[in-house]
Amino acid sequence: MLPDVANDTAPQFLSPINRVGMSGIEVAILVRGEDDVLMRTPAKVDAYVSLDDPATKGIHMSRLYLSLQNELHTEFSRKQIERILGRFLETHSEMSQSAYLQFSFEHMIQRASLLSDNTAWRSYPIQIEALKQGDSVKYRVHVRLTYSSACPCSAALSRQLLQQQFEEQFYGHNWMSAATVLNWLGSNNTLIAVPHSQRSHADITVDLDDTREDLPIDEIIQRVEGVLNTAVQAAVKRADEQEFARLNGENLMFCEDAARRMKSAIDPMPGVIDYRIQASHFESLHPHDAVAIVVKGVPGGMVP
Repeated sequence: MLPDVANDTAPQFLSPINRVGMSGIEVAILVRGEDDVLMRTPAKVDAYVSLDDPATKGIHMSRLYLSLQNELHTEFSRKQIERILGRFLETHSEMSQSAYLQFSFEHMIQRASLLSDNTAWRSYPIQIEALKQGDSVKYRVHVRLTYSSACPCSAALSRQLLQQQFEEQFYGHNWMSAATVLNWLGSNNTLIAVPHSQRSHADITVDLDDTREDLPIDEIIQRVEGVLNTAVQAAVKRADEQEFARLNGENLMFCEDAARRMKSAIDPMPGVIDYRIQASHFESLHPHDAVAIVVKGVPGGMVP
């Protein structure tokens, strides 16, 4: 017989523990893409159960690991997650009353170019959390999107410099042709200042109620990118780059503007109990970031 310290010895201090388990478990999950094809995707998993019996020294780590691995041969879904959580508690019925899972992975989506006839893959960092207590399973979905944010203040200051340059160039001219103005606008003389923009992150976290049976990753991405209008691109030709510049010019935004846009997209989303939205603009003007956070703020829900 091999020694079993967890079962054969008692803890020095008698007290329950909220969560015990493993973090960063390497797995492969089957995620369904937009084209309805299942893709095998690498993921990292945190797996825990509560240790409610104060007299039990430790849980069975290998039971968590094997229960997780044995259930990952089917499509990644709420049903799969609930089977794993149920198995965690079945194998720890004498000591645990709750179980927790977190999956972290990259969700791949094919994106078409803005104008040219090209497509390429984009990846979105995802975290799925699930907590089972009794018959209830609570879900939290976190999605990170990357977008471009052009500064409204910098754009206004740049326009003012262009106005000043135009006034200096053509002061005293009572009349000029459209061709003259057009040629001047296309010359290096008009590149007086360039408004600054930066790569930015949108971190959206939602708590789901029992009315949803899915994990709305694609829906969150579509809603948020649809209101921001400046999601970073994959395959880019010159025409796409020009169109991207135009979209940035049409969608000047501070981090406050971005947070409010995203709130307008998530607010009407069905099945969402609570949410936390963070817009982080990685400033090119400053060595620090500009950040805005908005939450739904239900009682007992998420906080900034």
